Amino acid sequence: MPVLLIADDHPLFREALRGVIGRVFPGAVVHEADQVRVLYDLVDSCPDADLLLLDLDMPGSSGLGALKQLRSQHPQLPIVIVSAHEDPLLIRRALDHGAMGFIPKSSDADTLGVALNHVLDGGTWAPDTTHAIPCASTREPGLAASVRELTPQQFRVLQMVGAGLLNKQIAHELQVSEATIKAHMTAIMRKLRVSNRTQAVLIAERLGLGTWRYGIKV
Repeated sequence: MPVLLIADDHPLFREALRGVIGRVFPGAVVHEADQVRVLYDLVDSCPDADLLLLDLDMPGSSGLGALKQLRSQHPQLPIVIVSAHEDPLLIRRALDHGAMGFIPKSSDADTLGVALNHVLDGGTWAPDTTHAIPCASTREPGLAASVRELTPQQFRVLQMVGAGLLNKQIAHELQVSEATIKAHMTAIMRKLRVSNRTQAVLIAERLGLGTWRYGIKV
């Protein structure tokens, strides 16, 4: 039986997804996470999961940040975005950066079932409106590869810098010293091949990594 992971902070929507999964894949094992920090632990504990259904906006992250970190840390895990966002450009970027599918939350249960079956069979799935959108620029995949070199802690630091936090605020949030944050920033700039933190933040923004929500640890 397949093992599916659901990551969404809305209990009613998780319940709806469980219902569809139960009808399409009777006997499937389903595990859930309601925030990004819990999701990362869940994925670590389920290395053989068949599929992750990922919402883009959960406590601890927004945008494509969680997708990109998971693709970096767990490249074997197929990920399908299930989101209220239906911008074709966003859908195209999610697919370009490793999502196996993108299912709008406005989709009906039959469409969701078809999409899940298609992805589990090894295909990709997205709304028809996405097909006319060109792929990302030739430079963007290279930037994304550089971001994948970051450790999880460096990734968090980059998101927090992008949210405008100072080193001392980041150190307080992550419960480390300011010297540690400075060392992380040096490593981040080296891996991204930039000379200052502003350039690093611009790369994060270009890749749609999302921003740190102040006071919430990812």
